[in-house]
Amino acid sequence: MRKRLIYIVFLALVLSACSLFVESDEPVAKVGNKVLTMKELSGFIPNYLDATDSSLWADDYIKKWVQRELLLQKAEDNLKAGMKDVSRELEEYRNSLIVYRYKNELMKQKMDTIVKDIDIQKYFNEHRESFILNRNIVKAIYIKVPLEVSSPENLKNLCASDAKDKVARLNEYCVSYAKAYDRFNDQWVAADMVLKNTPVVITDQDNFLQRNRFSESSDMNYYYIVCIRDYRLSGQVSPIEYVQNDIRNLILSKQKIEFLKQIEKDIYKEGLDKNKVKIYKIKNNRL
Repeated sequence: MRKRLIYIVFLALVLSACSLFVESDEPVAKVGNKVLTMKELSGFIPNYLDATDSSLWADDYIKKWVQRELLLQKAEDNLKAGMKDVSRELEEYRNSLIVYRYKNELMKQKMDTIVKDIDIQKYFNEHRESFILNRNIVKAIYIKVPLEVSSPENLKNLCASDAKDKVARLNEYCVSYAKAYDRFNDQWVAADMVLKNTPVVITDQDNFLQRNRFSESSDMNYYYIVCIRDYRLSGQVSPIEYVQNDIRNLILSKQKIEFLKQIEKDIYKEGLDKNKVKIYKIKNNRL
């Protein structure tokens, strides 16, 4: 343990003076004929770490490097020559990686990534059965306010209205008094996420949502109110607003596939037109 502590302190001092060693070929670890140098080690250490954290990180990296090299050398010693020949796999990986990067660059430069609202609506209308809810969702307002400044009837009146003056008064009241206040950006959210933040226990959520516009409860210190402005039940078709980002991603994914297919067709046609391709007939007995 003492030797390990001395090693970490030493490594911290070395790394804290990294500018002196970053270009050094001084060895840090060696396995067989393979050497890890200070220059190589320094290149892997994140810049945001302080000297102590850097030393701990470096210590872990060195151990993993040693383990990897020992395992590699054991494999080199025990595998047959044919099993160690990975040139074909490396070439295939290189080719795949280059093509992948080229396609990504083409998509960045030439692919239209704008999805129009009319296209989202069209997709939704054509695939409504794919957007059945698996949970209850609501548009709601959640407020938690100290009992001594609570005003239930006033809050219910303000929460239920879309009038700009009442929305402004509700915001002003909640900013001044509420311990918690969330309109969830006026978007659809899971009912569980809203209702779990109140003391009330709801055993039949479907029935509750169909019969109640407000959920009111209190404890020794706070008054809680959830204003249910709209709801949809599990098993119903989702509102388009709730799934529009998913639909946008689906459309983009489809466009990406079509774009890449067209790129491949265009490159193939270009190769043929410019006589870059020659396909030889193969005799049956050579198959």
